[in-house]
Amino acid sequence: MESLKILIPTDFSVQAEFAYLMVKKLEEKTSIDIHFLHVLNVPDTVSMDSRGDIQTCGEIDVNFVVKQKEIAERKLENLKVLYGNHINVHLVLGKTTDAILDFSDSHGFDLIVMGTKGASGIKEILSGSEAQIIARRSKIPLLSLMCDRSDLQIQNVLLVHNFSNPKKEGMGLMHKLIKAFNTKVHFLQITSGKVESELGKVESDMKHFAELNGLINYECHLINDKDVENGVVHYNQMNNMDIICIGTHGKGSLFHQSATEKLINHLFKPIISFHLN
Repeated sequence: MESLKILIPTDFSVQAEFAYLMVKKLEEKTSIDIHFLHVLNVPDTVSMDSRGDIQTCGEIDVNFVVKQKEIAERKLENLKVLYGNHINVHLVLGKTTDAILDFSDSHGFDLIVMGTKGASGIKEILSGSEAQIIARRSKIPLLSLMCDRSDLQIQNVLLVHNFSNPKKEGMGLMHKLIKAFNTKVHFLQITSGKVESELGKVESDMKHFAELNGLINYECHLINDKDVENGVVHYNQMNNMDIICIGTHGKGSLFHQSATEKLINHLFKPIISFHLN
């Protein structure tokens, strides 16, 4: 089976460890090409050439940056000691989220996996978690999680979507998970109207969506709730899904947060977010 090329951004925290343990769970069933990336968060005036030498504009102490780079390189090499020489490690300079997005785009990854502390209150409004920002801007699917899921059995995936206009979406990662784990996909649409009057049309749209996207092992569900975030939380409480998969149009901002971003920050379940076509 074709391997999954996975990027794990790391700040050497326990959340990054959670991300690696999740990837190890995937590795039980499919071939994985694992890459760790650490971003040395520095201004644009600091750069690193192909030999790894640091240059600055003069306002920032070169020796300080070099020292931070050496510390990060030792920590990356220690990951190889901990996890094995089969993993790949990378160090880049820049602003954290921009550097992750640039690196993932330019190296052809299938999936980004990030542990996250989440965000709440004023932090969520002003900046949000890094995972939330990556979900908003990345064209590559993001798998985010808040805690250790090394015991996870990937048998039931919840696909949250508005199926009213069925079309072919980017389901490549979903197909790989289904093939590896023999996963059942649970289609979920959330309505503020009456379930009984809408169910027939929604199920028809879901079946059409499944045909367009080559999905066979699935169930159809429609529930009433006040919004998508609450609908997902309540459905999961009743049915205990293993992974939540939800699309985003990437339109989150200071004044608007998508349901996907809210779930990334608040739901203690692995979440795969992907950009809708």
